[in-house]
Amino acid sequence: MRRLLNYLKKHPVVTVLAPLFKMLEASFELFVPLVVARMIDIGIGRQRSGYLWQMGGILILLGIVGFGFSVTAQFFAAKSAVSAGMAMRNDLFAHINTLSYKEIDTIGTSTLINRMTNDINQVQNGINMFLRLFLRSPFVVFGAMIMAFTVDVKAALPFAAAIPLLLVVVFAILLVSMPLYRKVQKQVDKVLLSTRENLLGIRVVRAFNHQDSEMEHFRKESGNLFQKQIHVGKISALLNPLTYVIINLGIIAILWTGGRQVYIGGLTQGQVIALINYMSQILAELIKLANLIILLSKSMASLNRVNQIFDMHSSIDTTGRPLQAGTEGTPAVQFKDVSFSYAGTGKETLSGLNFTAMPGQTIGIIGGTGSGKTSLISLIPRFYDVTKGKVFINGQDVKTLEPYSIRSRIGLVPQKAQLFKGTLRENIQWGEPDATEQDIYQALDTAQAREFVDARKKGLELMIEQDGGNLSGGQKQRLTIARALVRRPEILILDDSASALDFATDAKLRKAIRQDTRQMTVFLVSQRVSAIQNADKIIVLDDGRIAGTGTHEALLTSCAVYKEIYESQTSRQEVAHHAEA
Repeated sequence: MRRLLNYLKKHPVVTVLAPLFKMLEASFELFVPLVVARMIDIGIGRQRSGYLWQMGGILILLGIVGFGFSVTAQFFAAKSAVSAGMAMRNDLFAHINTLSYKEIDTIGTSTLINRMTNDINQVQNGINMFLRLFLRSPFVVFGAMIMAFTVDVKAALPFAAAIPLLLVVVFAILLVSMPLYRKVQKQVDKVLLSTRENLLGIRVVRAFNHQDSEMEHFRKESGNLFQKQIHVGKISALLNPLTYVIINLGIIAILWTGGRQVYIGGLTQGQVIALINYMSQILAELIKLANLIILLSKSMASLNRVNQIFDMHSSIDTTGRPLQAGTEGTPAVQFKDVSFSYAGTGKETLSGLNFTAMPGQTIGIIGGTGSGKTSLISLIPRFYDVTKGKVFINGQDVKTLEPYSIRSRIGLVPQKAQLFKGTLRENIQWGEPDATEQDIYQALDTAQAREFVDARKKGLELMIEQDGGNLSGGQKQRLTIARALVRRPEILILDDSASALDFATDAKLRKAIRQDTRQMTVFLVSQRVSAIQNADKIIVLDDGRIAGTGTHEALLTSCAVYKEIYESQTSRQEVAHHAEA
C-alpha cells in the first residue's frame, strides 16, 4: 500500500481535488429532497405555481452545478489513476529487467505479462473508483441520515436501524468474497499460460494434430476459471437483493410512522417524501460503496501480486567493479571446480568443471541433449551465478564484477534466433548503437548474410516483422550472428546458432570467424562434430561433467563419448579411412 501511495503523491493536486469535487457534488445532492419537499408542501399544497417554477429552477441549477463538479472530479480521478498506473507499469518493467534468469524462470513469462497488464489495469481502475467514491458515498450516507433527523427525529429512527444493518451485510459479504477473488486471479494466470504456450507453439500443435487435446486442456482451465467466477459472483450477487430488502423495509417503516404523523398533523406530505428520498439516496450510495469495495478487493489482490514482483530481488548483485583488460598470458575465461544447479532442482546440472580458454582461442563444446552445454555458456555472461566454484574472465572473478561491464564485452548468439520489429539496421545496431554502415556490412559479410540482404533490395532499411516472421530460420540466425559480431566482442558465444544453416554456409561462416583479425575468444556450441572439429580445444560434456578435453584428433583416441558422437554422424567409410590414417 505504501508503494501505491508513493505513486499517488507524485500528482498530489489532482489526487486531492478528485474526492473534494465529488463531495461538493454530494453536498448539492443532499439539498434536493428538501427542495422537493417545499415544492410539494408550498407549491402544490398552497397552489403557488410561481413558487413551483422558482423551486424547479433551483433544482435545475443544483443539477447543472452538481454535473459540473462530477465531470471535474472524474477527470481528476482518471488523470491520477492513469498517471499512477503508467508509472507503476514503467517501474515494474524496469524492475523485471533487473531480475536474473533465476527469478524469471521461477515466475514465468506469462505471469509477468499478466502482472504488467491485467493486474495493473485492475489497480488503476481501483484508484479511479476509490478517488471518486471513498469520500462521496460515506458522506452521502451519513449526510442523508443527519438531514433526515433535521426533518423529524421520530420519523428518522428507521435510518438508525437500517444503516448499521446494511453495513453488517455489506462487510460480511466482502469478507467472504475477497479471498475468492484472489483465487480467481491465480486461475487467470493459468489460462494465460495455456494461451501463451498454445499460440507460441501453434506450428508444433498442428504438426502433431494436437488441436483437440489443446482445446480440451484450455476448456478445462477456462472452465475452472468460470466455476470460480460463478462461485464468487453468486456470493457477491447477494449484496443487491439484501440491501434492497433492508432499504425497502426502512421505507415501509418511514411510510408507516410518517403516515401516522401526517394524519395527526405532526409531519407534512413533503417531509415524508424527503425522508423517502434520503433513504433512496442511502440505498444508491451503499450499493455504489459495496461495488467499490468489491472492486477494491480485486484491486488489492492485484496490487499484492504486483508487489510480489517488486519485492523480488535479483540473486545476482548488479554492483561491482568494471571488467579490466587481462594481462598477457591471463586466460580469457577460466572455470575452477564449477558446479551449477537451477532453482528448485535437487540435481546439479553442471558438476566439477575445470578448463581455461586463452585469448584468441576457439573452444568447441559438444555433448548429448541435456548434457549442460547451454548452462555452461550461460555462466560466462553471468546470466546465472555458479552454485560452487568460480568463473574468471581476464583473471577476475565474475561475482566481483558489474554484470553490465561483462556483457558489454561479450557477443552472444542464442539457440533461438530472436529479432525485433523494426528495420534491419535497427536490429543489427542492438549489438552496437554507434555502428556505422560499413561496420554493419562487415558484420553481415562475416555472418554470410550479405547476399540475401542485397537480394531484398531495401538493404539496411529492410523491415523486419515481429520475431523475424518474414525471414527464414537460416536468415534469422545469420542476422543474430551479425548483431553479435558488430559490437566487436572480446568473447563470442555461438550457442548452436548455425543449426538452420546448410553445411556449406556453416563452413563459410566458421572460416570467416577464424580469419577475423580481432582475436576474439570464441565459444562454439554445436551438435555437429563437423562444426567444432577445427577448434583449438574441444570440451565434451556428458551429464553435466567434462568427459574429455582436447583437439579433435586427440579426443577420437582418448574420449569414448566423443568417438560415439563422431561415429553416429559419420559414414562407416569415413571412420575406417580416419582409423587407417
